[in-house]
Amino acid sequence: MMMWSNFFMQEEDRRRAAVGRRRAQGQQNLGLTPELEGKIKLVLLLATMGATLAVLSVGTEFWVEFNTYKTNGSAVCEAAHMGLWKVCIKRLWQADVPASRETCGPAELPGEANCTYFKFFTTGENAHIFQRTTKKEVNLAAAVIAVLSLTATALGCLSVIMVLSKGAEVLLRLGAVCFGLSGLLLLVSLEVFRHSVRALLQGASPDTTPAPRLTYEYSWSLGCGVGAGLILLLGGVCFLLLSLPSWHWRSLCPKRGDPTT
Repeated sequence: MMMWSNFFMQEEDRRRAAVGRRRAQGQQNLGLTPELEGKIKLVLLLATMGATLAVLSVGTEFWVEFNTYKTNGSAVCEAAHMGLWKVCIKRLWQADVPASRETCGPAELPGEANCTYFKFFTTGENAHIFQRTTKKEVNLAAAVIAVLSLTATALGCLSVIMVLSKGAEVLLRLGAVCFGLSGLLLLVSLEVFRHSVRALLQGASPDTTPAPRLTYEYSWSLGCGVGAGLILLLGGVCFLLLSLPSWHWRSLCPKRGDPTT
């Protein structure tokens, strides 16, 4: 009786040991190699830089500056700068404006500022800037596309963090798609915003007083957006390459001296 008891105990121990080995082997297969993990962290750092620039671009209002021409006999002149969410009209002292400029500005100079948020997000009203009227449909489209870009960026960051913390390598391709899509959407938003600027310049109403002559120049917020879009696209491509199986790399980049080459 004791012999049979020892036999069953030994079989139970062997079965538990086999289950433990299989479980450990499965966890090892699901884990990331140190080399792949280091590459993912490096690309994530690059994508984080792009995401930071994207948030800075979307959240600030220095996408474009509008400058009126200087007038003789006046001590002040007007300039404006706008982004996706609000516009600021500033009265600047002409003494502070560089003498080489024919127009008022730049908008970063100190002066009396009047900043208002666009009402087409709430009441649907167009904004009026220097006797010109915005085209709210185009401005709304640019803002919505920019928000979708930030949403895709957040989903991409979450997917890559899950890959690093849980070893779910299958989510790496999802993160690549999210980052690539976010960069593409941000660039599309910038292009739509450019169309809104052109629509504003052509939106002078003939019923009101003649609109002053304006010049415009794109500012640093839009530059941050362009850089963010390109960096996010690059991050998406890098994550997509890292998600490829190892045999793809061996077939694309065979070692020197390989008889198959």
